[in-house]
Amino acid sequence: QVQLVESGGGLVQAGGSLRLSCAVSGRTLGNYPMGWFRQAPGKEREFVAVTTYSGSTTLYADSVKGRFTISRDNAKNAVYLQMNNLEPEDTAVYYCAVRSGYYLGSNYYEKTQYNYWGQGTQVTVSS
Repeated sequence: QVQLVESGGGLVQAGGSLRLSCAVSGRTLGNYPMGWFRQAPGKEREFVAVTTYSGSTTLYADSVKGRFTISRDNAKNAVYLQMNNLEPEDTAVYYCAVRSGYYLGSNYYEKTQYNYWGQGTQVTVSS
């Protein structure tokens, strides 16, 4: 049974920072890419960032590029999302997920390409 547990969310003022963590248990991360998604009230779950196993390739949604950084520690079976210069539009529940398959592929931004998900952590950015 694979379990992903996110933590680190909270309430922050615009311009502030948060660091989200995702701990994976039940299996090692192996060679699987890991991603972060988010879902705001009334909206679809959307892609935020993804990293390959080695961390050599990281991809971001345009809306967070330059502000967010995804990283992973395979020894700790963990993935992180450093979020800087937060905006009210970043308010959402943030989810980490394991990509199905070893390769990033061209459809890395599609939530259907991820087969394990955490329960999410709330991030609220006040203006």
